[in-house]
Amino acid sequence: MPRILQHCLVFGLLVLPGWAPAAQPQRTDTQVDDLVLSAGFLPAHPDLHFRQLGLAAFNREQYEEALRLFKRAGYFGDKPSQGMVAEMYWLGKGVAQDKAIAYAWMDLAAERGYRNFLGQREHYWSALSEAEQVRALSEGRALYARYGDAATTPRITSALRRGKNKSAGSRTGYTGNMKIVIAGPGGGDITIDGSQFYNPKYWDPEKYRAWQDSIWKEPKMGLVQVGDVEKVEQPMQPAQPASKPSR
Repeated sequence: MPRILQHCLVFGLLVLPGWAPAAQPQRTDTQVDDLVLSAGFLPAHPDLHFRQLGLAAFNREQYEEALRLFKRAGYFGDKPSQGMVAEMYWLGKGVAQDKAIAYAWMDLAAERGYRNFLGQREHYWSALSEAEQVRALSEGRALYARYGDAATTPRITSALRRGKNKSAGSRTGYTGNMKIVIAGPGGGDITIDGSQFYNPKYWDPEKYRAWQDSIWKEPKMGLVQVGDVEKVEQPMQPAQPASKPSR
């Protein structure tokens, strides 16, 4: 699997309590945990909501639908989804291959300086022809006007405020045993439980952005320190007796 898809699938939003790797059967959209939906968290966070649906469609190999959903998440500023769109254009999954458009989307994904997307963006650029580079920059201007932070921040801000007002003081604010699991860097899980439902970092637009940045900007991956190469002397072998001459 391509590296950026691994990053996005590892870090992606998972809300299914019985989630299993893609090789195993996946629950359908209609089977998504009713408690999570009724609690109002995902509908109030369309960036995460559409990313989750996009990942589910991708795992089912419904690539055209996945692309549509990732673009919808990207419309609300979800950078991992914008990175997925880029990779799907780069590989021609669910859409005709277009490396110039792929670069423009990856440039969007890297807008906030997230390390993984910055690296992939530079990899894309070095693989483009001169003509593709010119077109990538031209296409990127139109994409930024619709999907850049300047355009998406007001959208997610409005969605968060509507969702918070709707859930406060109503039955939709019931959190019960709700668990929302976001798989984090290195395979570790970040879990949001019911007691954290109203934490400002999930509802205040600035705090929400800072929370996402804390996960994505500098992913904390495990490191293995490798020292200098050390020459290992071969142990001396015991002397072998001389062979007897044949008759």
